[in-house]
Amino acid sequence: MASSNPRAALSPENLGLLEAVARLGSMAAAARELGMVPSALTYRIRQIEDALDVLLFDRSARRAQLTPAGAELLRSGQYLLNELDAVAQRVKRVATGWEPQITIAADAIIARATLFELCEAFYAEGAPTRLKLRAETLSGTLEALQSGQADLALGVPSELAQPEIQTAPLGSAQFVYAVAPHHPLASATHSLCDEELRVHRAVAVADSTQRGNGVTYNLLPGQDVLTVPTMQHKLEAQLRGLGAGFLPLPLAQPFINAGRLIVKTVQRPNRSIRLAYAWRQPRSAGDTGRALRWWLERLQHPTTRAALLNNHHQI
Repeated sequence: MASSNPRAALSPENLGLLEAVARLGSMAAAARELGMVPSALTYRIRQIEDALDVLLFDRSARRAQLTPAGAELLRSGQYLLNELDAVAQRVKRVATGWEPQITIAADAIIARATLFELCEAFYAEGAPTRLKLRAETLSGTLEALQSGQADLALGVPSELAQPEIQTAPLGSAQFVYAVAPHHPLASATHSLCDEELRVHRAVAVADSTQRGNGVTYNLLPGQDVLTVPTMQHKLEAQLRGLGAGFLPLPLAQPFINAGRLIVKTVQRPNRSIRLAYAWRQPRSAGDTGRALRWWLERLQHPTTRAALLNNHHQI
């Protein structure tokens, strides 16, 4: 039913209609996806515009393009939808103690084998909580937690100090500079200086942050770089001789033992970084859901923390 009430116009259903039109670029395409008659969808959009007294789409273009007001409505509307989802989750958690879903952001340095073993153990509990894993890298891991897209982050900087974020030590990760046997640097017998490294392509894992350009480590000015999405891609690229760079020692060790990677001494020190796991500060002592508590209890075990950094065997 039509309504001139702006609040009624901002229903989740109406926001979904607007998103579909903006994404697909036409009323007709959106109507097909939504299972509506195009004229009915057009009428609904006009009702929303009348209720808000704004024009949401520029209809003079070939595609249905959002006006600045429409773009702001969709941006703010997504925030409203996220808040509604959060309210629903909190209500269900109060009723059962279990979150409907828990999202874990795992940095590229985290061992997938151990992460999946923990998932298996969690499912064995018979909990009603769905698990969602996010693969992140560098500052993107913490960003997923800060933005509310993750409930638990594995592999964030240990020096993190933010009042709304709680952290606990995960452990230290040692990195070694490694190249394939057929790489030009493989035959070097001396400690490599930065000038020697600079003329050879580096392999780097892309920061998964959605804000800014992210961070990089151990890249030299003017150096050619092959950027890859995950640590596994970085390992494979270096095994193929496509570039060189620092790798986590536990990930590289089996290939070093097999002669497929050669560790080179460099004049810059081999890196060892301290990492932590993090979660958002609960609003009250009893506000932490049972699923998150389960994961935090497992992470208190030193063997679990060590395995998450070291257990990089192939599945």
